Amino acid sequence: MTIPKKSDPLNSEEMTEAAEVFFLLFNIVHTRMPDGSTTEDCLQVMESVAKLGHKNRADRAAKEKRLTWI
Repeated sequence: MTIPKKSDPLNSEEMTEAAEVFFLLFNIVHTRMPDGSTTEDCLQVMESVAKLGHKNRADRAAKEKRLTWI
């Protein structure tokens, strides 16, 4: 079996795997959204939460790196 290229269409197993990850994360945010929020609202908040998560990860890594130099 050849390895699919990055741009090849996803098969059903790959799509299922991606959907499981996506909807797990979507539901984490969606359950915290105010009543009446749209799917679009939730997706926009997900982007902000993801940016904050990446910033927090970088901050933790930088802090750990500083602690190793002590």
